Amino acid sequence: MLVLAGIVILHVTTVILLLVATIDNAWWVTDTAYTDLWGRWDLINLDWHYSDLKKYTEVQSDFLQSVQATSVLACFFTILALFVFVAQLFTLPKGQRFIFTGILQLIACLCIMTAASIYTAQLHTTDKKGGYGHSYILAWISFVLTLFLTITYIVPRKRNE
Repeated sequence: MLVLAGIVILHVTTVILLLVATIDNAWWVTDTAYTDLWGRWDLINLDWHYSDLKKYTEVQSDFLQSVQATSVLACFFTILALFVFVAQLFTLPKGQRFIFTGILQLIACLCIMTAASIYTAQLHTTDKKGGYGHSYILAWISFVLTLFLTITYIVPRKRNE
């Protein structure tokens, strides 16, 4: 029972981290700007001003849309996997593996890995100042947690208790 509670807590934590990574405004950070997947916040006269992401080329905009889509899909599949896991706890025959939940987690894992990888390889590659922010780091942490959850769901079997 304690292992089950730990898995659920880890899964909920992963969902929260993925949502924060997708929504929060710190994928690329400079002294005067914060850029996320959806817009840019600039510090002008001690006030933060929101603007659309206009500085990207057409090709970079396509990459950004890929990052946005795969981040949202990662959130969706992770949340769906949590509901499927809870449903499988009550419907899965004893001794069976949580394969469907593991597959959903694997898809979420691949989505967030794809999003962070594309962001790393294609966006901000020529920027001289600034660095990756906490949302970007949370995305990579979420990748590791979803990979761990994938293994956690596929390997164990439902107990006979």
